[in-house]
Amino acid sequence: MTKTALRKGLKQGLFVLGLTTVLLVIFTALGGVASAQLINTGDVPQNIAGGGGDFRSIILNIVNFFLGFLGLIAVIMVIYGGITYVTAAGNQESIDKAKKVIMYAIIGIVIVLISFALINTVIGGATAGTDAGV
Repeated sequence: MTKTALRKGLKQGLFVLGLTTVLLVIFTALGGVASAQLINTGDVPQNIAGGGGDFRSIILNIVNFFLGFLGLIAVIMVIYGGITYVTAAGNQESIDKAKKVIMYAIIGIVIVLISFALINTVIGGATAGTDAGV
């Protein structure tokens, strides 16, 4: 694997991580407006998203679902790369392909884990400060 390909992969991963973070911060800000309107009218649904009826907790559940799905796909890709590597039978082209698949899948898992931690910290921290009973 060349350094330029690695840099390109890291740049793409960081771009996706940054874009996801920006979008989630925007949704969090919009969620504050929407939940404040719901609280003022007294129409807070308590059964949505496991009892946390505000917009942020719904977004948090949706994002966590998709991050879990992406993590599952990355793990499946690691397994696929491992099988490709084992069955390469000395073919250097297949070995290189398998190594790339495994490396990019591991980078994907790291990005998903960082995104999960960052999103749950940002949105979870913003949600913890609100109280629907007030």
